[in-house]
Amino acid sequence: MATADVVPPPAEAAPALPDYLVDPNAVLGDTADWRYGRAPDYSNTRRVYEETKTKSHEAASLPNLVENLVKNWEVEASFKSNINDWRTIDRPNYTFAINGGPPQSAEHMLKVGTYNAIIAPNQYYSPENSDFATSHKTFKRMMPTFAWEVLEVYSGPPVVAFRWRHWGTMKNDYVGFNDKGEKVTAKAHGGAIDIQGVTIAKVDDRVRLQSVETWFDPLEMFRQIAPKGIVNKTIVTPKDATSPSPANEKESAVEKKEVVDASLSREKVSHNIEEKKDGLTPHILSNDNQAVESKNENVTSESSADAKQITEEKKDSSPTPLPETSSQDTEEKEEDAPSQSIESNILITEKKTENVATQPSVKDTQSPVPVNDESTQQVFNKDYKLPAEEKKDMVTASGAGIEEKVSAEHEQKLEPGAAVVEPKDSEEVTRVHEEMSRIGISECPFLMNRE
Repeated sequence: MATADVVPPPAEAAPALPDYLVDPNAVLGDTADWRYGRAPDYSNTRRVYEETKTKSHEAASLPNLVENLVKNWEVEASFKSNINDWRTIDRPNYTFAINGGPPQSAEHMLKVGTYNAIIAPNQYYSPENSDFATSHKTFKRMMPTFAWEVLEVYSGPPVVAFRWRHWGTMKNDYVGFNDKGEKVTAKAHGGAIDIQGVTIAKVDDRVRLQSVETWFDPLEMFRQIAPKGIVNKTIVTPKDATSPSPANEKESAVEKKEVVDASLSREKVSHNIEEKKDGLTPHILSNDNQAVESKNENVTSESSADAKQITEEKKDSSPTPLPETSSQDTEEKEEDAPSQSIESNILITEKKTENVATQPSVKDTQSPVPVNDESTQQVFNKDYKLPAEEKKDMVTASGAGIEEKVSAEHEQKLEPGAAVVEPKDSEEVTRVHEEMSRIGISECPFLMNRE
């Protein structure tokens, strides 16, 4: 009797891989609570990826699977507003950390967005001064497409270590808010923005992300955005202090010299009075109304001559002789005489400061007064007014009593790759900040078609 042939049972088919591992756009077809009412359109980004990628991984290879997983995760983290809709993470065990920092929850990333979750505060950008909407407008307006690829995979599940690349083109100006709350504007240079990093991710048996740790240099992106750095060029509105323009330099120098020389003269006379007070010889008045010259050696011969001339003029204009005085009255007048003579000399000195060329220089004086002396500065600030046309062209990095303001016209003069900072308390910064912090359904083309 012939034995029947035994047919072995069919082998069990290998479990199908999750769609988010084999298709980079898998979650875009989900019915979910999308942040702006519908799923975003990544077609432009995917096109740029295909045209400019540096690696071509075989379908279903480990690098290809890892790449697809991360791309779907980024879509969910950015645009699915309900964490229960995220299919690429093991929610109870999910954490995300940057450069050895503390782990962040999915709720934190959902609130601040992926950009704010991975960028530390710096002179170009700060998550503390940029909410979810602001962060997306900052980077997507500047760089409409930001493609991502896996370069190498060093180990497979359950701990996947890999190196990645993120790149795009700076097509528009960068506008963001830094760690001081200042508005930073970098002129578009049309060049590439290309950064790289390393990630170590633990996954579960369904290849869903659990803990994700990433290392990269976030400042590298800003060094490429503004390779010429922050140039600190600002329009100046003088308040308490101004500087003369080159066109009025000569006139300004004369004005400042007159003020300084006047102060120097007062200072020199005052210094000599204090130093030689005991050596002064009082004026002695005689019956014929003649004054004896002072023996003060610190009063210049020219000033003494002028004082004598004034005394003679007074004698001619007032011929009536002085009445006789007692010895006590004479002593009182002798004590008052030095101060009267000194006051006359001060008036003479002040009068002669009008002729700047005859005054001593600062280096010739015994007690020079610095240009930034408070009394001198007050006089200078009061008398000197900067011409309106010169204010327009002046630039400064910073200064006490100076209000910095950047105009749209000045920003247009920036060289590509250069950045400028505008103070946070300006009306323009407030207006831009308010506009960038709002993204509505009406702005979907920004999110959907330029992603």
